[in-house]
Amino acid sequence: MFNLGWGVLFVIVNFALFLICYRAFGRNGLYAWIGIATVLANIQVTKTIDMFGIVMTLGNTMYGTLYLTTDLLNEKYGEQEAGKAVWFGFFTLIMTTIVMQMALVFEQQPEDIAHEHLQVIFGLLPRLALASLVAYFTSQFLDVRLFSMIKKVFPKPNQLWIRNNGSTGISQLVDSFVFCTIAFLGVYSTPVWWEILLTTFLIKFVISVASTPIIYIARSFKFKEEN
Repeated sequence: MFNLGWGVLFVIVNFALFLICYRAFGRNGLYAWIGIATVLANIQVTKTIDMFGIVMTLGNTMYGTLYLTTDLLNEKYGEQEAGKAVWFGFFTLIMTTIVMQMALVFEQQPEDIAHEHLQVIFGLLPRLALASLVAYFTSQFLDVRLFSMIKKVFPKPNQLWIRNNGSTGISQLVDSFVFCTIAFLGVYSTPVWWEILLTTFLIKFVISVASTPIIYIARSFKFKEEN
């Protein structure tokens, strides 16, 4: 029960920080969020937790906000801006992987207390980064394209929830399968791998549905420089 209560608070805090970031910094805040969320999601995913008696990884909430961000960019600024944000997140993850792998090569001095902990977290990053890059590239561009396609069928402002959840649901299914296959197949036992795959998708989809009011609130924000 502790993880469930803490998880709800965790989701609320993530959404609140997302809105603050956009309200304070406008479109630039969305690009900043993409960069931050991409890195944090790939760090958090190294931690597995138990909820409802099943195994799942952290990072799903933060990663789910990436879809929220690109859908918001697509809704307010167009498909080209959303695609640009996807490429920005792509670069951020590659940059983090390269820099941290180089940092781990340095020989630590005898009293160093950080290297082993960094090794545990970022030593896993190359495989996770590969999984995330392939899943990210596939699912995010799929999401951007699907959102635009659905928008042509459901273009009304009050149909945003259809565009958001429709494109995200399909994209997250693809993302979860690609990521879990590359990152965890062979690392965990097959039953645990299936649990991670199913719970990863379900949690992401729940986060997507929960984010629907958030994208409506964010869409209502007005900025002088964008008038």
